[in-house]
Amino acid sequence: MSETAPERPSFQSVVGEWFSTRLGGIVVPLTATILAFLIGGIAVAATGNNPISAYKAIFEGTGLNWFFPWLSGDTRAGAARDLQQTLLVMTPLILTAIAVAFAFRAGLFNIGGQGQLWAGVIVSIYIGTHLEGTPRPLHILLAILAATLAGMIWGGIAGVLKATTGAHEVITTIMLNWIAIFGGKYLFEIGGPWQGAQESIPSSARIFGSAKLWPIWGDIQALHAGLFVALLCLVVYFLLLNRTTLGFQIKAVGFNPESARYAGISVNRNYFLAMGIAGAFAGLAGGLEITGWRFGTDVSNFDTNFVGFTGIAVALLGRNKAVGILFAALLFGALQVGTSSRQLDPSVFPPELASNLSTIIQALVIFFVSAELLIVYMWQARRFFKRHGGESEATS
Repeated sequence: MSETAPERPSFQSVVGEWFSTRLGGIVVPLTATILAFLIGGIAVAATGNNPISAYKAIFEGTGLNWFFPWLSGDTRAGAARDLQQTLLVMTPLILTAIAVAFAFRAGLFNIGGQGQLWAGVIVSIYIGTHLEGTPRPLHILLAILAATLAGMIWGGIAGVLKATTGAHEVITTIMLNWIAIFGGKYLFEIGGPWQGAQESIPSSARIFGSAKLWPIWGDIQALHAGLFVALLCLVVYFLLLNRTTLGFQIKAVGFNPESARYAGISVNRNYFLAMGIAGAFAGLAGGLEITGWRFGTDVSNFDTNFVGFTGIAVALLGRNKAVGILFAALLFGALQVGTSSRQLDPSVFPPELASNLSTIIQALVIFFVSAELLIVYMWQARRFFKRHGGESEATS
């Protein structure tokens, strides 16, 4: 009897296995970022500007050149101020990205980071504008814990709906986003119950000094200690998923809910916990924004602050890994700061175009990261042409 040849693994399985390796997890985001910047450079050239000069100016506006040892004097001081802003923007991006990544490990797509962040903002403003006379460490702790709890509740609502009724988390979190946004507008609008002093734009009251986080670098709009909290949360995220029973159960549910249920794991319980914990990270981001440097909010911020949505892109680029999220948040934060009208020299590249360039690059990064198969096909095509090109040269 002739033995049947072993079945060859499918291309999709080979691709999936390659992407799960450490090399695949580094190459794909890096390739996606390079391609995005190359296409962005073509867009810059199409406007009649020099892509190299534009990117150089954007890079210098991020403050990342502060790490160059040869900078000195006013140039180094300016780079330090720019880097402070980049790290300031990066801090909430880390936390909202963790909110997306943690839920994703349970097989859930958390689109609600924006609403969970706003829940944290609203509650931390309330705590920060009350309890006057509370010692500073305690007041800060109460404001941050309340923001974290508010985000947890906001995310937990979607988790409960998913667990009890099967309502899709994408739909429920989007709806909860708008409830938080319009609820916040109602609270701080003219005549709203929590409106602060009358200004040109309706806004909340400013929190007391006892609720403000300590600055750690700079003086004007300084970098605050919340950066350390965000970095600590990356460590907590890694340990929670990889060193605890809860993390094992959440990942098991994400891989295959039916197999997890057969193994005795409560799928519904883990849906609730995953969304609740994810919401806690986003709520914490809102609390740090208020206690760290905003100290309040105006109504216009509800229509212009999209940190929660940008966190989705950061998580995708970082491939839901702690280290990946760190570098992806730094990239997106640097893009936002480097292309701002305050940082960019109009004679080099128009700031109004630069903000659009930043959005284009972010969108392209998301596209290329999502198009993993396309990148692998391109890689295999390169090998194919290289091999056949060599054969044709040998026969000629």
